Amino acid sequence: MSTVLIVVIVVVVLAIVIALIASASRRKREQRLGRVQNQAMQDDVSHHREQAESSRSEAELAEERARRTAAEAELNERKADERERELEQQDQR
Repeated sequence: MSTVLIVVIVVVVLAIVIALIASASRRKREQRLGRVQNQAMQDDVSHHREQAESSRSEAELAEERARRTAAEAELNERKADERERELEQQDQR
């Protein structure tokens, strides 16, 4: 009877040890997965910030182009007015 009891105790202890090892392994996998997910989220944040910065830069360039185009239009308008005045002066002569 004592041999059977010892075998049962050993089997129960082994089952408990195996369960603890499995639990520790699962916990490590979950922690590793958590770190990977956290890193992926941080990468996602960085990506969105980079996209936002790129969009801002493009908007600034577009604004600068618009200012230059407006200045060019104003210059052309002045040239047109000047030529128109020259024509009017020639017609008056």
